[in-house]
Amino acid sequence: MSPRAQVYILAALLTLMGAGLTIYKNVELGFPLLPGEYRTVWTIEAKVGFTADGGPAKAALTLPREQRNMEVLGETFSSSGYGFNIIQEDDEYRAVWAKREASGPQSLFYQLDVHQTPGAALEQPLDMSTKVVKPLLAAREQEAVRQAIYSLVDTARQRSSDTQTFTTELLTALADRRNQDANMIFGYYKDRSFVDVALLVLAAADVPAHRIRGLYLEDDRRRMSPEDLLEIYDGIRWVVFEPQSGSPGVPKNFFIWQRGGKSLLDVEGGYNSRVTFSVISNDVPARDVAMLSTSQEKEALVDFSIYSLPIEQQSIFKLILLVPVGALVVVLLRVFVGLRTSGTFMPVLLAIAFIETQLLTGLSIFVLILILGLWIRFYLSRLNLLLVARIAAVVVTVVILMGAISVISYKLGIEQALTVTFFPMIILAWTIERMSIVWEEDGPYEVLIQAGGSLLVAVIAWWVMTNRYIEHWTFNFPELLLVLLGVIMIVGNYTGFRLAELARFRQLVR
Repeated sequence: MSPRAQVYILAALLTLMGAGLTIYKNVELGFPLLPGEYRTVWTIEAKVGFTADGGPAKAALTLPREQRNMEVLGETFSSSGYGFNIIQEDDEYRAVWAKREASGPQSLFYQLDVHQTPGAALEQPLDMSTKVVKPLLAAREQEAVRQAIYSLVDTARQRSSDTQTFTTELLTALADRRNQDANMIFGYYKDRSFVDVALLVLAAADVPAHRIRGLYLEDDRRRMSPEDLLEIYDGIRWVVFEPQSGSPGVPKNFFIWQRGGKSLLDVEGGYNSRVTFSVISNDVPARDVAMLSTSQEKEALVDFSIYSLPIEQQSIFKLILLVPVGALVVVLLRVFVGLRTSGTFMPVLLAIAFIETQLLTGLSIFVLILILGLWIRFYLSRLNLLLVARIAAVVVTVVILMGAISVISYKLGIEQALTVTFFPMIILAWTIERMSIVWEEDGPYEVLIQAGGSLLVAVIAWWVMTNRYIEHWTFNFPELLLVLLGVIMIVGNYTGFRLAELARFRQLVR
């Protein structure tokens, strides 16, 4: 296989690998492709309140389970003077607060941050009993109620074809206040909620069902009581219904807090217990949301990456990751345009310095140091010093010039010139030495060409490297450097004319 074919194959593999990892981080991990994207994070606070009777007090609150369309980013517990732990009971997690002695009103808090993600609400299996306990309606005074219940059940069966359509018809009939059977049932069970009555009627129809407690995520809602949904077993799977409308499916903005199970809150050593909820929304940068979610899952692509470094090192790498972009700019301008520069990648280092010093300030400082350094270098050449000593002398001279510029600019109140220290002094010294040699061998015109080309390439590289999209992609998707490497390898195979050569040989073309 020829070297050219190997280059194209290797470049294709690198490009596919980098693009694949980028797509995976965007689609699966939620990292935004564009800067400035935000996600809505819901903060839900559960407040447990009760009145302690002066002895030992214990409160147990059921915690929400994992859901496919709701991702918990973090949770906090607050309890003054209470011991706290989380226990598992009957496939449920419960927060338990305990105190040896408590009296008077008590308040306990549980708070979690939730991010809503695309997907179905309930796809995980649920291991719950399908046993049905029929209501006791045998007494003579309850005969009319029993007949009303079974009348509703029989009518719903005649108007349905399966368990799901039967449940929809039954719930619709119960919600119809013009239905005499429904009115009689609710008149008898007037101290019960709609969901309690619906569960009783479903049990009479031999349909396994249970209650789902949850919250509708709406901004700035306070002191809410949990809302109820119904979940029935159709013989194959559990199906959720909205009780009042009878429509199947979990509402889009509904956060499931408890699915089946026992009571939501249990309190020992107190009375007048209650739990209320408050909800508020926050707009959070999409990258922060992705980092929080992946940190809990220990995603290897994120856990073993730049994001795992301390913040100080991350800020350093944020600048270092821009160097390959500047290198690509140099390659494109030298291979396709034919610009001559002083050194291969010296313009990239200048572009990095311009990022720290601002463009105009950096250009002014660089030109000033270059002119003064060349003048001093020409004087040193008359002293017939050896090459190593001459370069060392130029380095010392550059340091002195940088210090002098900083002190003078500070005294004059020009604070921007204090950033002169961001210029790499060794590169400046070597550039001065190289320019002086070019001056002696090829004349001042070639020095102007190379210096001008270096500055032009550095300015273009600075413009590309400071683009907010480039900064975002290089830091959040460093896998794209593999794509960049593949492009550079393909460009390295170009052997055609450059734009500068076309201008040079235009007379020959004519």
